Amino acid sequence: MPPTGDGMILFHFLENQWHVVKLLKKYDRSLKIDSEIRRAEKLISMILSDKRILEEMEKGTIKISPYDRNCLGSNSYDVHLGKCLATYTNHILDAKQHNQIEYFDIPDDGFVLYPHVFYLGVTLEYTETHEHVPFLEGKSSTGRLGIDIHATAGKGDVGFCGNWTLEISVKQPVKIYHGMPIGQLIYFPVDGEIDIKYNQKANAKYSGQPNRPIESMMWKNKF
Repeated sequence: MPPTGDGMILFHFLENQWHVVKLLKKYDRSLKIDSEIRRAEKLISMILSDKRILEEMEKGTIKISPYDRNCLGSNSYDVHLGKCLATYTNHILDAKQHNQIEYFDIPDDGFVLYPHVFYLGVTLEYTETHEHVPFLEGKSSTGRLGIDIHATAGKGDVGFCGNWTLEISVKQPVKIYHGMPIGQLIYFPVDGEIDIKYNQKANAKYSGQPNRPIESMMWKNKF
C-alpha cells in the first residue's frame, strides 16, 4: 500500500522515477531497463509499515529513544523538537572554513523564528538504524506553518546513530516550542549488502551526533 499524508512527498519522488523509466522503455524498446522498472516498483512498495518498524525495533535494528507508541504512524514515526537551537556566529559563511555556531535553549513559553535567519535544531529522539535507510521528512502540520526542517539533508545512512540535526527556516515569523512534533522518520530496505556502515566509517563526520545541533563539517572535505 502506498504511503498517505506526510509520506507522500518521498513516495511521489520514487513514483516519478518509475514513470520516467517506463516512458523511456515505451519509446525505445531496445533499452534493457526492465530490471530498473522492477527495482523502482520494489522501492515504491517497500516503505516499512508500522508493524515492520515494530518488528525491527524488537530485533534491535531500529532504535528510537525516547519511544512512544502513540507517535508511531501507519508507516512513519513522529519525532519532536529538542530544547537546543543554534545559529551561525558569522553572517557570511565560508564553505572552506569551520563556521562556528552559538547555542541557546528554547524557553518554556516558546521562541519566535524569523525569515532570513537560518537555525540549526535537533530532534529530541536519539535513533539508530542498522539495516535500513532512514529518511527524515517534515510533517504536513509543520509545513502548513511555513516551517522547513531540512535544506537538503533528509536522508540518513545505514548505521547512522545519533540525534538528527535540523536545518530550520521559516516563511514568516512563527513561535515554536521544545517538545513539539517537528518531523517524521520513514524507513526503506536496502537493495544489496552493505560493505561498511556509516557508524563504522573512519571519516563519518556526523556519527554519534549528540542532543544538540552540529554545525556543517564541509571544511573537512578536500576541494
